[in-house]
Amino acid sequence: MAASYKVYGYRWIVLISFMAVTVVIQIQWLAHASIARAAEAFYSGQFDPASFFNVDFLAMSYMFLFLVVCVPASYIIDTWGIKIGLGIGCILTAFFSLLKGFGGANFTVVLIAQLGLAVAQPFILNAVTAVSVRWFPLKERGTAAGLSALAQYLGIIVAMGVTPLLVITSPSDPRYGLGVDRMLLIYGIISAVVAITALFLIREKPPTPPAEEEYRHTKFTAGFKYIFGRRDMMLTIILFFIGLGIFNAVSSMVDSISGSLGVEDSDGMIGVLMIVGGVIGALVLPMLSDKFKKRKIFLVICMAGMVPGMAGLSFADRLFTGPEAVYTAALVSSFLLGFFIMSAGPIGFQYAAEVSYPAPESSSQGFLLLSGQLSGLIFVALMSIGNNRYLIPMMGIFAVLSLVAFLLVLLLKESPMILNETNK
Repeated sequence: MAASYKVYGYRWIVLISFMAVTVVIQIQWLAHASIARAAEAFYSGQFDPASFFNVDFLAMSYMFLFLVVCVPASYIIDTWGIKIGLGIGCILTAFFSLLKGFGGANFTVVLIAQLGLAVAQPFILNAVTAVSVRWFPLKERGTAAGLSALAQYLGIIVAMGVTPLLVITSPSDPRYGLGVDRMLLIYGIISAVVAITALFLIREKPPTPPAEEEYRHTKFTAGFKYIFGRRDMMLTIILFFIGLGIFNAVSSMVDSISGSLGVEDSDGMIGVLMIVGGVIGALVLPMLSDKFKKRKIFLVICMAGMVPGMAGLSFADRLFTGPEAVYTAALVSSFLLGFFIMSAGPIGFQYAAEVSYPAPESSSQGFLLLSGQLSGLIFVALMSIGNNRYLIPMMGIFAVLSLVAFLLVLLLKESPMILNETNK
């Protein structure tokens, strides 16, 4: 039987194509987040800044529609395969990216296009496990999943770091806000080309499987009872509700947070350093978790490190005096927050898959993402209403919730699969 299993080099083409479309869908998510104030000036008169449907809603819409589309997208991927599931995501991405790009000067058109892109996102992000299982041997699946997560972070880095370079972000410049439509057109064309290319390059599965499948002996809906019947899985869902929700909220409101700290220029650096820290953490801590065959202790480390990072970002303007000191403290805190909160993601996904066995991995991952999108939606809504009236109080609440997450993670038990492996 061993001869029937074969690893194909084309797996890397599939993975790179998947990573590329992941990058662009994340860029589209946060295209306005790092230049929100400049974008508000650009679209002046087209909407009420104090209304719910403002610039901040563009990022929030991804989280709202994820709640609606997440389960159907996972069902389509698990039932009909990655070619159809990812194909839907690629087609939606290509069409609505172009609509957003060519209609970038009209806020209503941008809003409609963003909603379409928000529908596309779950069809892409929820396919991580399916791609790795179909194309990669067991010893490479962690690497494949890690690279897929890295693609998400790279997309956010581009949105945070490159976007301000394409737009006039200095309030003292009379052209303040100019370039938003050009930026969207550039992103739109690139996104469409990437999505269509991925649509043709991604295949369902190789001619022969890469390894003997570790089949999860439950159907899509039947696996729910294993997820909600596990104490540690429920605690993990709560941890993602807090941690991923905070990350989504801070990412979506990064320019407004910068403004609350007295940073005048929408340079996006607070968001960039958070993601850079996350990339480093996500590469280092999950690898150490595998090396030492430990899950809980590394989740504890992540939650412990999240506390000072969130506190520093929340209270930088009250702990330090002078704009330069406040800005520097915010940058350092943002890096720490990203390093620990984003490295908790891959470890948490793997831990959840292990403690919820035999539920399908896509189901456990989907519910973790769903909980974080729900909380992120709530957090952003509370931060943005009334022209960001409650942004500063919400940042203080995030600091408290970080401490709650640290206390909750102490209640987790070590993964039973890790314990069995260690005792062999």
